[in-house]
Amino acid sequence: MIQYAGLSEINGPLICLEGVKGVSYDEIAEISLNDGTRRLGRVVEMQGDKVVLQVFEGTNGISLTNTKISFSGKPLEIPLSTEMLGRTFNGAGKPIDGLGDVFPQKYGDINGRALNPVARSYPRNYIHTGISSIDALMTLIRGQKLPIFSGSGLSHNKLAVQIVRQAKIADSENKDFAVVFAAMGVQNDVAEYFRRSFEETGVIQRVCMFLNLSNDPIIERILTPRCALTVAEYLAYEKNMHILVIMTDLTSYCEALREFSSSKGEIPGRKGYPGYLYSDLASMYERAGVVQGSSGSVTQIPILTMPNDDITHPIPDLTAYITEGQIVFDRNLDQTGVYPGLSVLLSLSRLMKDGIGAEYTRDDHADVANQLFACYARVQDARSLASVIGEDELSASDKAIMKFGVMFEKYFLNQGFEENRTMDETLDLAWDLLSMLPASELDRVNEKLIAEHYKPENAARFV
Repeated sequence: MIQYAGLSEINGPLICLEGVKGVSYDEIAEISLNDGTRRLGRVVEMQGDKVVLQVFEGTNGISLTNTKISFSGKPLEIPLSTEMLGRTFNGAGKPIDGLGDVFPQKYGDINGRALNPVARSYPRNYIHTGISSIDALMTLIRGQKLPIFSGSGLSHNKLAVQIVRQAKIADSENKDFAVVFAAMGVQNDVAEYFRRSFEETGVIQRVCMFLNLSNDPIIERILTPRCALTVAEYLAYEKNMHILVIMTDLTSYCEALREFSSSKGEIPGRKGYPGYLYSDLASMYERAGVVQGSSGSVTQIPILTMPNDDITHPIPDLTAYITEGQIVFDRNLDQTGVYPGLSVLLSLSRLMKDGIGAEYTRDDHADVANQLFACYARVQDARSLASVIGEDELSASDKAIMKFGVMFEKYFLNQGFEENRTMDETLDLAWDLLSMLPASELDRVNEKLIAEHYKPENAARFV
């Protein structure tokens, strides 16, 4: 192994050395400092015999003359084992729970392996979250990538904890279902909230946590989601488990990527983000799915906070291009005390139609969801009209739909943090709310379903 001494340049998290031969892009190097400490770096740029390294732990204390570097000949790998469930790691995959190192069954490249698109199977069946608005209207399908678009100060962390605690697959006893949770750039109190919530509810044994704090190096933040996805792929495709990956907050990841790109002197794109932001996000999102030859699946819920609640910002904009739908938080609903305050009309799940129905949930699910969307859209129209002419001037039909909207938000969208509704409870509640309206108004469900489920007497409790 050749060891190189001395550096030509230090710039932010980057170091540069010259006269290097036989090195590959993304290769890991060990950096030995003058005081005997060692750090890891990754090759991020090569120009002839000049190599730029990204230092994971930062460049503080590194000398231009007394630093020694040796290259490993391989990319960054993390140890993989089923024992990682119930454990907590930092953003680079090092244990931080005091339980010692993981005894690996194998090592995995964090960049993943190229997946043949033909080897993918179409996602079917759903993951039950126990949250009515998600289960009924934007159903999460196994193998799907369904992001949550939130805003600063909204309750997305609370929702993430509730999903981890309640999520399960419908057709087994959960013995082959687990969660990989990756937090990026979170403050200490938020990280402690995640850790404490999972321990208190007892779900920690089926959760593998990666925590990157806001005071950790930005380079580690760039590694965090890839480490998490590597563990998820191992458990799903080699151990045939169904894995739900929750990543929060992707905005912190993208800002770290922007800072890193700027330090490399790259030409910025929209709002200063690198021009390759789309392909970088795609390289993570596309690691979700179902693969032929394995009965497992990787399902992703990336959570991102939209700067200034702007859904056209590059991060949510590009994410929406890549993923199969989105769940959007509504600040107005959140401020009125509705939890989770999700915007029904801005949210959708593009794979929902193929994972619900008689075979998976219930035969009336698709029709009920369509009817709820249609009625709630009419609620917004009636509210807009009422703001112009006054509520007293509305027709009887519009007044009825306005009342439906209030009860829909109060009883269906609004749900306790501890409340875990079954799919039957959710759909029955939807029918009870639809029964507030005259049967003639229900134009998205057939007469057979109306005869079976439409019960005006059940709507009497909504006052």
